[in-house]
Parts: sequence; structure tokens; C-alpha cells
Amino acid sequence: MLRGLTTFNVFADDVTAAAAWYTEFFGTEPYFARPLEGPPSYVEFRIGDYQAEFGIVDSRFSPHGKSEKPAGALTYWAVDDVQATFDRLLELGATVHDKIVERGPGFVTASVIDPFGNILGIMFNQHYLDILATKGA
Repeated sequence: MLRGLTTFNVFADDVTAAAAWYTEFFGTEPYFARPLEGPPSYVEFRIGDYQAEFGIVDSRFSPHGKSEKPAGALTYWAVDDVQATFDRLLELGATVHDKIVERGPGFVTASVIDPFGNILGIMFNQHYLDILATKGA
């Protein structure tokens, strides 16, 4: 049984540039990088209510090779304001993958393609907020 998201990885040819872009978006620096000296092949952030791990992996380690098209699973990250987050991502250089869509009462989604070819979904999800409230977070 799936118990929760542990690590979400995206791929980039230039991990340093991707880390800088996501640092700007997240407003926090990665807490982990490998190797310790020289350009990193992996960096990791901890983000959100549950400090989920968001990793950036050098594309050469992709198990299925590098894609020339936007790639990755469409995972939605909970946000409080889809429009503001969507606008911020576009301002930082992401492009529209799927415009903002209301999927039903309390559920609004959108997705972008980051400058490194990864799909990033964002979502206002009332269910997420309801569960969060039961955890005392």
C-alpha cells in the first residue's frame, strides 16, 4: 500500500542551473548535494507541510534516457493559491503545460513545464487541507 510521497525527482542537464531556479521558486536552498566538491549530480530540497524531498538528478542518470519532450509523471503539489503560484512559475520562465482548470468544488489544477523539461503540477485540494487539519499541522 502506498503510504505517502517520500522523494520526488526531476531531471536536468544542468543541475546547478535547475537548483538555482528551484531555489528562487521555493525560497529556500537545497539541504543536500552530491558530490560535495565540483558541480552537483544531485541536489535535494525539503518542502511543504510534511517536508517532502524534492530532488534534481543529472539527466545522464535517467533510467530511460533523456527525453526531448517534456517528461515526468504529472504530480500535483498542494498550493493555497493556484493562480498566484501559476503566475510566479511563468514569471520564472516555466511554460504552460495545462491551464488552470476547476475540476470540481474544492479542486483546481494547473501544470507547467519547468525550464529543464519537467512537468510540475500544482493544485488547490480541499481534501489535502482537511487531512492536514486532522494531523494538527
